[in-house]
Amino acid sequence: MKFSCHVQTRISDYRIAKDLEDWGYDACWFPDTQMMWSDCYATMALAAQCTSTIKIGTGVAITGTRIAPTTAAAIASINVLAPGRTFLGIGTGHTAMRVMGQDPMPVKEFREYLRVVRSMLKGENVDYTYRDKTTEIAWQNHASGVRNTFDHIPIYVAANGPLALRAAGAYGDGLISIFNEQPEVMKANLDLVGAGAAKVGRTLDESYHTTSLCHAVVLRPGETLSTPRVIEAAGSWVVTALHFVYEVWRYVQDDSVIPGYMKNVWEQYLERVRNIPLPEDKQHQLLHEGHCSYYPAVERALLTPEMIEGTCITGGPSEVAEKIRAAERAGLREVSLLPPMMYLREIAREFAREVIPRI
Repeated sequence: MKFSCHVQTRISDYRIAKDLEDWGYDACWFPDTQMMWSDCYATMALAAQCTSTIKIGTGVAITGTRIAPTTAAAIASINVLAPGRTFLGIGTGHTAMRVMGQDPMPVKEFREYLRVVRSMLKGENVDYTYRDKTTEIAWQNHASGVRNTFDHIPIYVAANGPLALRAAGAYGDGLISIFNEQPEVMKANLDLVGAGAAKVGRTLDESYHTTSLCHAVVLRPGETLSTPRVIEAAGSWVVTALHFVYEVWRYVQDDSVIPGYMKNVWEQYLERVRNIPLPEDKQHQLLHEGHCSYYPAVERALLTPEMIEGTCITGGPSEVAEKIRAAERAGLREVSLLPPMMYLREIAREFAREVIPRI
């Protein structure tokens, strides 16, 4: 089992990667959400320069905001600075696009994007279509040190829906998904990944990497899920999961997508959305307020024990360790925590000290 953190991409705090390296983490993921955080590639370049062993990658790169050759060039540039420890997490842009009032990239386009990037990172010429014109593109080799496509850059595809999961099997070296730490979710996801691989003639083996983007709340002696410290530690991830489910529900208009632990707060959250103090065509500016960094004060009442338990890995150190071991038995290979910005170092350090040695 590998352990990593997703960190809020704040360029002034790029040394967080060095802290995680010192605490024994295997990887540091930098999100790519333009309306919220710093540019991920600029931040990764600095992080690469101050580290030596930890893997560094996008968590995840957004296809809708950069054309495929630009993404390939960006991550291959980071691979010059961190050769062999660079990876590309990539997704259609659920939040990054939603906060601009736009939709994520359709999966058909996403598959084509992955095909182009995968070929380019192998150093291959590839047919590329831009504005309905298809041409073959090839890297231009002006000098050494421009890019590194010799040291393999794994592509980890972010996917939760069936079509995206199949695309992850067709073109990815691994899968990153939320709720993968739940064994039943892991199994269902891997079945779809395998089907996608089989359709293009791929056979996936043990090298196919699986990551859960999640959060763990380690209880200290005497604490419960109602303890103020626990609520603060869990809050940003809990409301992020709620926002994610809401976007899915809004699209499909099907109550079956609402997890049982959310149902007691669902109407309260819908009322919160109805009261967003902006016209409907601008509500996207506040709908994901605080995304993964903090929770809006107006959503504090939604942080119930049921919501914390349903969205986070919870319990004392040994209990959290056992839940992660169960996920490993189901096929999970990496747990990637996403703590709130204010408490990131405290939570990451405590997890490294109290949980990782037990696994």
